[in-house]
Amino acid sequence: MTSTESVSGQQSGDGQSRLSLGTSAARNLATTTKTPPQMQSITSRWLLRLLPWVQATGGSYRVNRRLTYQLGDGLVTFSNTGSTVRVIPGELCELPALRGFDDISVLEGLAERFVQREYAAGDVIAEAGRSVDEVVLIAHGKVNKLGSGPYGERAELGVLAGGEHFGGQLLADDEATWEFTAKAVTPCTVLALPRQSAQEVVDRSEALRDHLARFRTGSQGAHNENGEAEVAVASGHAGEPDLPGTFVDYELKPREYELSVAQTVLRVHSRVADLYNEPMDQTEQQLRLTIQELREEQEKELVNNPEFGLLHNADLRQRIHTRTGPPTPDDMDELLSLVWKDPGFFLAHPKAIAAFGRECSRRGLYPASVEVGGHHVPAWRGVPMFPCNKLPMSGSRTTSIMLMRTGEANQGVVGLHQTGLPDEYEPGLSVRFMGINEKALISYLVSTYYSAAVLVPDALAVLDDVETGREG
Repeated sequence: MTSTESVSGQQSGDGQSRLSLGTSAARNLATTTKTPPQMQSITSRWLLRLLPWVQATGGSYRVNRRLTYQLGDGLVTFSNTGSTVRVIPGELCELPALRGFDDISVLEGLAERFVQREYAAGDVIAEAGRSVDEVVLIAHGKVNKLGSGPYGERAELGVLAGGEHFGGQLLADDEATWEFTAKAVTPCTVLALPRQSAQEVVDRSEALRDHLARFRTGSQGAHNENGEAEVAVASGHAGEPDLPGTFVDYELKPREYELSVAQTVLRVHSRVADLYNEPMDQTEQQLRLTIQELREEQEKELVNNPEFGLLHNADLRQRIHTRTGPPTPDDMDELLSLVWKDPGFFLAHPKAIAAFGRECSRRGLYPASVEVGGHHVPAWRGVPMFPCNKLPMSGSRTTSIMLMRTGEANQGVVGLHQTGLPDEYEPGLSVRFMGINEKALISYLVSTYYSAAVLVPDALAVLDDVETGREG
């Protein structure tokens, strides 16, 4: 058979003789058009883009504030560093048995002995009729007071929330019993002072023993409406009256934020780096994807880290719960009432944004979107709402929504980093050559340093227990 007969004898896919070169053979001579390596886990990372970044020279950032306390309102105030909650020693004077007691060293001794406990919704914290064995301070959450009604039926006697307390009678009465059952309505964080720990402090302080014996109330310290130590100012006066002298008191132990780090070692074989760089540089692409993963981890830590993450560093008084489960316009308005001084943006899980949209549609509301950097994003009351999949989603499909004010000038939330690093590749991110080992592997240390700080408590608010799965 001749060569001409061989060519004409080739069959196409439909059984007809092929009259030209096929595509499968032609690909052997063609250069494939390629995309750079794709990565599904890359997100918009709005939090990293929206936070104002502050240079943290020396690797730490100190937030100085005015001294804050508020006595006489019946509520105990707490401080929280990440997920760790502490009671402010002077605030223990809100307990009836400690009203007017001013020995701060003794109060500090009591405050140090409180133990932090977490309760789930439905857990019993104290049971009516049993001996009071601890003082309980509610740092966060809601607690039902359950007891007997006028005809012996089980009745709800009231609700206790953050800052309220019970069990303080044990300081003055060794034989006191719980007058009601305390049951958690929502997940609760409480601080408890066991009887034995309280007794240790009482035994060591004659002043406290005398005070408890008298059990008298005292006066309240001067403060403004935000609980900050008052600054005396005269206004509206005439003539030459004596002007008040004053000073602005500061917190004695201000919070310091240290930069955290996310690191990895990127390894590239020298043979790959030498031979396979067309049309794309292999080392460059490996580095690009590695940096993307580090930036994703950075945003996750800024939201969830127990030390500096925004979810854990929201002031306990700035955390609220949804009214009915799904995020409603009423819930979002409540958040805005907590961050009412120039609110910047909401940050929510994409499913939470969808749930909020369903609630608006159910009520016949259609919020307008706003334009931010060329992007149209959903908004409520003109405040943009950005998606962030780093906000945790529980097994019961609940999550949280954050609202924040940003910037140092606004006393808001800021991101922390340090630029000018050795071998800096991007601001706050360095790529250092570590050498080549005996297996011809080239190693690079990729590092990024970051943290976040909330300058004043009302710069950040969190809506907890947001249901995303309820429809219809």
